[in-house]
Amino acid sequence: MSELHDLTALEQGELVRRREVSPTELVEHYLERADRLDSVGAFVTLTAERARKSATALADVPEQAGQLYGVPTAIKDLNLTAGVPTGFGSAAFADHVPEVSDGVTLALEAAGMVSLGKTSTPEFGSPCYTEPEGRPAAVTPWDRTRMAGGSSGGAAAAVAAGLVPVAQGSDGGGSIRIPASCCGLVGLKPSRGRISGFPMYGDPVGLATAGPIARTVRDAAAMLDALAGRRVGDPAWAPPPSSSFLDSCDRDPGRLRIARFSEPVITDTPLDAECRRAWEDASRLLESLGHEVVDVAVPLPREAVPVFETCWAVLTALSVVPPEREHLLRPLTRWLSERGRAVSAPDFALAIGAMRRYAADALTALAPYDAVLTPTLAAPPLPVGAIRDDADPAADFEAQKRFTPYTSAWNVTGMPAVSLPLHQTPDGLPVGVMLAARPAEEELLLSLAAQVEVAAPWADRRPPGW
Repeated sequence: MSELHDLTALEQGELVRRREVSPTELVEHYLERADRLDSVGAFVTLTAERARKSATALADVPEQAGQLYGVPTAIKDLNLTAGVPTGFGSAAFADHVPEVSDGVTLALEAAGMVSLGKTSTPEFGSPCYTEPEGRPAAVTPWDRTRMAGGSSGGAAAAVAAGLVPVAQGSDGGGSIRIPASCCGLVGLKPSRGRISGFPMYGDPVGLATAGPIARTVRDAAAMLDALAGRRVGDPAWAPPPSSSFLDSCDRDPGRLRIARFSEPVITDTPLDAECRRAWEDASRLLESLGHEVVDVAVPLPREAVPVFETCWAVLTALSVVPPEREHLLRPLTRWLSERGRAVSAPDFALAIGAMRRYAADALTALAPYDAVLTPTLAAPPLPVGAIRDDADPAADFEAQKRFTPYTSAWNVTGMPAVSLPLHQTPDGLPVGVMLAARPAEEELLLSLAAQVEVAAPWADRRPPGW
């Protein structure tokens, strides 16, 4: 018989609404698993008693309970949660306990979801690997010697290992889609403005957003329904969907024109044969579903890369720590922060303007197409420590670019993008492929992704130790 963790998040929510399983039963089931099975570096803090109290408060299930009411989840260590240690993956903030929750935490609570704790992230969510100082690395449960990716590595490891059914991540350059590919999951970066940045609004460039990490497209869509929505005071917002994002998974996307390219966007690097095979197989699958797949040129020029790096360095420098704690920062963070502080205000403003022009050119070039297909990463998940280089942060940064040469393009354009776990290497490592759509067209993207999942299902794959 199936156990609770074998069920999708939506199936668990349905059992709660039918009063066949209580939120408390689900929470206890997952707390036991998290306590016993977290050899993947998923959690930095388990908030067991808080989760139990929240589940108890949800015992009286309302008639209009949402799709994920009573379903356990987890919140990334970058997201403010009132009364819960939130260290931003940094030893410099090891004792930080916020007094307020941010919009992501509040949205999940309003949906009736129960957080089991905070998931691991690298310092300030900057690297594409999750190896926080003084803590276990987040690893993919498919091979615990290999990285879960980053910066939402803890969230992806938790979902892939069956420690929560679905989790929230955040993505400023690929930080949802990278770990989704490494862990064999669905990772969705929504459109710019889809999810509120309340109350900090800390990204003046518009690269980063929260989003779902899940085992299925439908679970990801349901979590997006919980997270999405504007708040009074938001500087920008995406137009609301015509119905729910979950409903879009049941729609036929029709015959689409899908652009594709495999040339790395941000650096010259070879594409691993398995990643190329995944991309080619996905192209054939899309054609078999009736779509037109068209080869196109890379829509962003290499001249955009130093502009992105300038903005990324300034954003890192915005994570200010007290001077007496700066020695606790990792070498990569210090190096990026020094680069960011060296950028003058006019130069930063010019970089933002240049990035917006590059984005506009890319959006114009891709406007004739309904979706874009690329590899998610240039390689399957790498061994832990393969990228991190504390002795040479510049080399570390270049190695990150070689591993992730595709994902940041859609942060620049603000387009929604999803990594789908369509492929596995002969030795069982997951490999994702990435689909992107026009800004604010998550409904079409989810419709297409759901169609792909039906044609080539993956949800029954289980990593060792499941």
